[in-house]
Amino acid sequence: MTTEADTDSARERIQLSLSTAGARNLATTTKSAPQMRGITSRWLLRQLPWVQVSGGTYRVNRRLSLAVGRGRVGFVQAGADDVRIIPETLREIPALRGFGDDALLAELAGRFTTRDFRSGEIIAEKGRPVEEVFIVAHGRIERISTGKYGDEGKALGVLADGDHLGDEALLQSEPRWTATVKAATAGTMMVLPWGSFLELFNRSEDLREHIDKFLANSSRKVNSKGEVEVAVAAGHEGEAEIPGSFVDYDLAPREYELSLTQTVLRMHSRVADLYNDPMNQLEQQLRLTVEEIRERQEWELLNNREFGLLHNADYDQRINTWSGPPTPDDMDDLLSMRRGTDLFLAHPKAISAFFRECTKRGIHPDSTDVGGHRVPAWRGVPIFPCGKIPVTDGHVSSIVAVRTGEQDQGVIGLHQSGIPDEYEPSLNVRFMGIDDKAIMRYLVTAYYSVAILVQDAVGILENVDIAAPRS
Repeated sequence: MTTEADTDSARERIQLSLSTAGARNLATTTKSAPQMRGITSRWLLRQLPWVQVSGGTYRVNRRLSLAVGRGRVGFVQAGADDVRIIPETLREIPALRGFGDDALLAELAGRFTTRDFRSGEIIAEKGRPVEEVFIVAHGRIERISTGKYGDEGKALGVLADGDHLGDEALLQSEPRWTATVKAATAGTMMVLPWGSFLELFNRSEDLREHIDKFLANSSRKVNSKGEVEVAVAAGHEGEAEIPGSFVDYDLAPREYELSLTQTVLRMHSRVADLYNDPMNQLEQQLRLTVEEIRERQEWELLNNREFGLLHNADYDQRINTWSGPPTPDDMDDLLSMRRGTDLFLAHPKAISAFFRECTKRGIHPDSTDVGGHRVPAWRGVPIFPCGKIPVTDGHVSSIVAVRTGEQDQGVIGLHQSGIPDEYEPSLNVRFMGIDDKAIMRYLVTAYYSVAILVQDAVGILENVDIAAPRS
């Protein structure tokens, strides 16, 4: 027997109106444009001044410089106790820069022996004769000296993997260590007895000629930046003889050719014909493609081995942290290396590590306004996050300091606007036709490069430890 309650329950189960799921089939939904997680702030592209390059090439003319940067020697490790020098990288030692005999370099590399050192060990003492050449394979070494008022332990610099010392003995008649060399950590170095090098020097005529040329250039008068000196007179009275001089130019200036990033965008003609409402499919595809190209462009400006800032910064503008993590002292050292700094670039984790060090010291970094954005700053210089700066071994990164602009002899971006089928400045989209599968193809190309006008326009704080300490 059916009760009144059962009848009411049956009525509730019967749908009396159109459901929302059914209504959506007839309604136009409100939708977003296609989103992309890979888009970053791209501060480097936004902060660089871009210079128009006609003909696709930009030449950087400089005064003649005789200073030779101290590069980093490379190693190959076949085992825990088998560390060998890559012979070609010995050319990073100033006295061997440009030396062409690979066989002799291989023999020289083979004469180095491995020596381990422990933390706190004195490797060389100030005033003692230079009897060995050292190349750091792994670890950290400090150069320390006695201060003017007798205070000991004055740190003059830090040496890390690939750095070398002792080769400056070539410039002295009776070479002696100008500072005490002390190990800050345990590590490994490659050692060459000075007598072994002299034996090879006396045997090879090519090596003697190369070293003699290096010594001749080193004896010429240069200014504090290594440029050939211009003779001037000042403070004289009467009819003093005024020296004559001229400004000598580098006869082989560097030229930067525009690099490129390309891709072929494909789209079926049916999609372009039928599915363009309310959003244009080709326009959205191009927008996301261009975003990806711009991301790669910024990566290249930092990491490309031919022109990227990380690989082309002058070796004399590279310093190591004093203790591992980036401290205010390290950032001050980085600032002091150039007459002006417009911005820092650092991996977000490196910025976090720097803030931790500031917090330990009770320091509160300031911030600055950049285009309406509040950006962290140090000494008034903005610190921009850049995830494209690599992190090696999971915890080691770099911090880059940059001066920008042609007028300030800094870093400039290079591009060429006005190219055919231009979609954005120095980026074009060219229709490549439709194949027999009705696939439309578009060639998307961006042209760009970056130039360092003067060596001190870029400085790098290397071997920055970004790992958070255990609590």
